[in-house]
Amino acid sequence: MRLTGARFTTPRLLAGWAIILCLGTGAPACGQQAPAPAESSETAPPPEPAAVDPELLRPLAPLDQFSVESQQPSGPAPAPPPRVTYTVRTEGLEATGLRDRFHDLSALEQSRGKASNVAQIRARAAEDQALAETLMRSEGYYDAKADVVVGLPPDASGRVVVTVTATPGPRYRLGAVQVSGPETQPPGLARDALPLHTGQPILAPAVEAAEANVRVRLPEQGYPFVQVQQRDIVLDAATGAGDYTLPVTPGPRSSFGGYQVSGDPVFGPKHIGVISRFRAGQLYDSRKVDDLRRALVASSLYASVGIEPVDTGRRAPDGTERVDLHVTGAAAPPRTLSGSLGYETGLGATLSATWTHRNLLPPEGALILNGVAGTQQQLLGATFRRSNAGQRDRTVEATAQVSRQDIDAYQANTATLSARVSRQSTPLWQKRWTYSAGVEALVTSEQGYDLSLGRRVRRTYEVAALVGQVTYDRSDSLLDPSRGFRLTLRPSPEISLGDGTRPYFKALAEGSAYWPIAQAFVLAGRLRLGGLFGAQPQDIAPSRRFYAGGGGSVRGYGYQSLGPRDPGGDPIGGSSLTEFSVEGRYRFGDLGVVAFVDGGQVYESSTPRFSDLRYGAGLGARYYTNFGPIRLDVATPLSRRPGDNVVAVYISIGQAY
Repeated sequence: MRLTGARFTTPRLLAGWAIILCLGTGAPACGQQAPAPAESSETAPPPEPAAVDPELLRPLAPLDQFSVESQQPSGPAPAPPPRVTYTVRTEGLEATGLRDRFHDLSALEQSRGKASNVAQIRARAAEDQALAETLMRSEGYYDAKADVVVGLPPDASGRVVVTVTATPGPRYRLGAVQVSGPETQPPGLARDALPLHTGQPILAPAVEAAEANVRVRLPEQGYPFVQVQQRDIVLDAATGAGDYTLPVTPGPRSSFGGYQVSGDPVFGPKHIGVISRFRAGQLYDSRKVDDLRRALVASSLYASVGIEPVDTGRRAPDGTERVDLHVTGAAAPPRTLSGSLGYETGLGATLSATWTHRNLLPPEGALILNGVAGTQQQLLGATFRRSNAGQRDRTVEATAQVSRQDIDAYQANTATLSARVSRQSTPLWQKRWTYSAGVEALVTSEQGYDLSLGRRVRRTYEVAALVGQVTYDRSDSLLDPSRGFRLTLRPSPEISLGDGTRPYFKALAEGSAYWPIAQAFVLAGRLRLGGLFGAQPQDIAPSRRFYAGGGGSVRGYGYQSLGPRDPGGDPIGGSSLTEFSVEGRYRFGDLGVVAFVDGGQVYESSTPRFSDLRYGAGLGARYYTNFGPIRLDVATPLSRRPGDNVVAVYISIGQAY
């Protein structure tokens, strides 16, 4: 027996016949000729005309005078016919492991044991008979048969019993497995991509998945135009084996060429080449094409985008065919307006709005205007940002903003100019090394507590800084890591102008690690150390000092509340910082729970220490989405001081670290 194509069931031959009935008064018998009319020398007289009813000759009434009256049936409405109930039983499917799948797809089961009549039950039973045979053949039982018996009840009040009896027969297994067609380079790529082996049961889902794997793997290895034809399986009833042959035409071995852009061209070929993670002449790999498509979508400038390989007929020096990528897409609206309303302990209520033109200066030259109106902070700013500036995920941006802050630690009116270049990780491409480097210049008028004077004073500071950051990331996720570690260093040499020039160096180092203790349990830890060298805290602007406490720091304590305080109990900041945290994260499905302990302190000395630490502890809940977990943490300070809250709540996206 030979099975060809995508069907895994043996065709059933149906026999039929026709019955011809000859009806009619005085008609001759079927198959006989009617006798010829007898000849007569006399001519028959013509028939007399039939009498006509006078009513048939009367003109019809006009349509506008014609009325229709609905006739209401007399007496009570007839009762609906009684419904028939039935019970479904299966025999023989348990041995094949298909009983549950049969019940999920059964026409009899989907009707929940109710039918209008027995004929309807028989029709559903016929569907289920074919279903049972199809399911068994999909699992390799190609000689399978199914019988259905509809047992009528002994009286009108009984239930009909429908019995489906399956006879699977022997299970066929793969014999020889072959791939036919032109050979690849290196040889055997198609066969290696086909995970089928002699002795495996001939399962339809496994065979189809294996063939799909060939369609996926060969384009990843230089064959974008692979064609997989219909399989051929020859079954041997004597041995119970089926020899499998898959014809594969790999097409030309190809390398990347250039780009063709059509439709609504958002980016030109040159910028598309900047975003891609491959260069012309490299061996074609469909995974890199998929990455390019996702990167174009991530720019938010495409409403839709498609990329298809185009055979150019050009041959590269290495013998491969040059393939251009044809990019088609529709442009998305380049302007967006967004806003948010929130409340944060220590910062009060805030209302923020942002207007963005993502492609004001193509390609990907965005203008961003943002504003914040809050009870304790206000801000107006403008940023020009060039994304993918000469290199994938490299960003160049310049910012100008004015702000006002009125918090417990200080009150500041600040004007800032800054510029930086950075290369950051994204969910599409998490990089091992990332960096950021830039300059910042600000003029700020701040009121803070002066330790030497013993009171709050206002001073104007002029600060110039070189700000940098470098990160080494070996974790497995940006927003929800479960293994690996991260190391980050933020050096910032600064000069404070005002009552004399005071150069100083500000540095912050942070490390985090993640250990999968069990399949659903992760132990995470974080340590952060910071120091100011070359100046005393009272010699620099209060906004440039170190603070600790609150979300992202030591949970349970108020925002910036740890460390030295003035006589009124308000924080004044310090020259060094120590923070650490330990979390146990347990996930079940899309939900998770977290238990954590945080600790930290701010010191007047330049060197961070581990003395006089303050601890907070709490529990958290996580809801896992496709863009990262939504975080809800509830914490309490373990060593409360006057003014500390009993409980603090934090809501954010992503894990705490």
